[in-house]
Amino acid sequence: MPPTTHHTSCIMDCPDTCALEITVDDGKVTRIAGGTDHPDTRGIICTKVARYDQRLYHPERLLYPMKRTGPKGTGTFERISWDQAIATITEKFQQVRTEWGGEAILPYHYGGSNGVLGDEFIDDYYFAKLGASRLAKTICAAPSTAAAMGLYGKMPGVAFEDYPAAKCIVIWGANPKASNIHLAPYLKEAKKQGAFLVVIDPTRTFSAHEADLHIPIYSGTDLVVALALIKLWHENDQLDIHFLREHAIQVEPLLEAATLWPVERAAKEARISENAILQLANIYAEAYPAVIRVGWGTERNRNGGQALAAILALPALMGKFGVRGGGYTMSNSGAVKMDTQKIFGPLEWPSRQINMTQLGEALTDEMVPPIKALFVYNCNPAVTVPEQNKVLAGLAREDLFTVVFEQMMTDTAKYADILLPAVTFLEQYELRKGYGSYVVGGIQPVIGRCGEARPNEEVFAELARAMGMHDDIFAGDSEQYLQKAIHALDVNGANGNAELLKVGRSQRINFKGTTAIQFGTVWPRTDDGKINLAPECLGPHPYHYQLLEDEKYPLAMISPANNKMISSTLGEFNYPELSALIHPSDAAARGIASGDRIRVYNNLGEVICRVQVSDKIRDGVISMPKGAWMKSALNQRVSTALCPATVNEVAGGACFNDARVEVEKSV
Repeated sequence: MPPTTHHTSCIMDCPDTCALEITVDDGKVTRIAGGTDHPDTRGIICTKVARYDQRLYHPERLLYPMKRTGPKGTGTFERISWDQAIATITEKFQQVRTEWGGEAILPYHYGGSNGVLGDEFIDDYYFAKLGASRLAKTICAAPSTAAAMGLYGKMPGVAFEDYPAAKCIVIWGANPKASNIHLAPYLKEAKKQGAFLVVIDPTRTFSAHEADLHIPIYSGTDLVVALALIKLWHENDQLDIHFLREHAIQVEPLLEAATLWPVERAAKEARISENAILQLANIYAEAYPAVIRVGWGTERNRNGGQALAAILALPALMGKFGVRGGGYTMSNSGAVKMDTQKIFGPLEWPSRQINMTQLGEALTDEMVPPIKALFVYNCNPAVTVPEQNKVLAGLAREDLFTVVFEQMMTDTAKYADILLPAVTFLEQYELRKGYGSYVVGGIQPVIGRCGEARPNEEVFAELARAMGMHDDIFAGDSEQYLQKAIHALDVNGANGNAELLKVGRSQRINFKGTTAIQFGTVWPRTDDGKINLAPECLGPHPYHYQLLEDEKYPLAMISPANNKMISSTLGEFNYPELSALIHPSDAAARGIASGDRIRVYNNLGEVICRVQVSDKIRDGVISMPKGAWMKSALNQRVSTALCPATVNEVAGGACFNDARVEVEKSV
């Protein structure tokens, strides 16, 4: 029988939501390529997903339920049946509820599966009915979501395909080359048409011939640069007063906050030249259309939420809306809605809430009741959550019953009492709501399930029934749940297209026959339809700046996305030893050369890794990629061992980039 080609969509945590064409030969996936009928994919996909078949058939793929037989963290298990696994989990959860109450159970999950069915679907109803603690999912995008919601009501942003219309493009705290590759061709096209490209990032992610201006901002100072721009424009009478009077409220608190940050002071704080701020101010003010691509790197510090609000305010202050290629892009997830409660009814879950960034504290501190059972799915907290040493100490507790529902033998999986094998997106029905590209991706199984792997929704339904929950909510299978989800979709006012989505095709989001034009085809979704430039989420002192210095640990550490993994997904492959990036002046001061093994340390822990010396990163900042697995570092510790679990005052977001470290050559 000749090979066959099947359509599906990528489910990974990425803005692009690519269409995929999968070649299957004799029941096995042999090739993964980009779909040609997707507005942004256009036949091209990242190298990460192009080799996803290697993950599908990887030796560390989990194929059967297992129970632990050795010490936690050693990864020693024996195979059991699904019936045994379900019975064990049910018995343990019942014991915990009886002795400690339901809040002693904590579900822990995030974006490892960015599908509709696999997260915040029937899993929420299962844990709510258990009375389990609730998880505040703040490890990424919480401050940015709060700021965008507060200012604009999550108004959809400028479409990638409209970037070539812009005369000025500002990439602020994002690296499309690593985690949004389908924006890159549009940037190249815009450059050919004369657009001025500005990149604001501690690392030079674009070459000199690609970016016209690189501003190597010091970590955590984005807010003061944005406020300096606002002060300058205000003093020069460049603000669009007519637009603000008609479309904005709470303008004065922002302008007042900006008075504290003249260009000279902001440049000194951000450790950049005054000319860089002046050049950006002039170019952005004069260009029309102009667009700002705001990345999630901007939010990962204690000033991140305030900074995002200030940056998102810039196009409003300067009247950059109302035209293709004008405005901002953050997350476009607001263009598609699906209210699970319309499918299953009200979700009543009055339990306490635990911030996922502070998992280590939750597992090791004296909480009442303590966390006695942990159910991990769609994430790998052993390497992705701040204060790694504390997280690992918590996971190692013998009195903690841990279930890990996973595709791979991850670092977290090695601490499980019960392991459950999960399907990949190539083996399941799902839906993917885009948050960059304006599509909904349909996902269908292109092969049969490997081993005894199962999808999330079926497993949570079975766990619920075993616990005696016989509601209709838990009576479906994957295809039935898919159909319910499609019917519940609100695709910018349109219904979900079952004919497309059930067969793995993409449904484009329509904006009156054109693209999302801010203040043209899309408008603020705030209650009064206006932009609120000082929303409540910023607290009583909007746009205030918090200084973070540490003489003992003088280097700021950032942990950005990379082009090999999606957070920690794909970490199962054998990569070269973990490596940090440091500026030549910082390396020379410490007697360090490229290729050396170094010790990066602070009061929270240490990481032993290789080093690359390069002027691609600014002085005073060191970079270590996020998501690396423990095997990649000599001492089994990764960047999160150095990151504090403090949270942003805006929505409680994680502050990974508040890490301050020192570096020395390792013996």
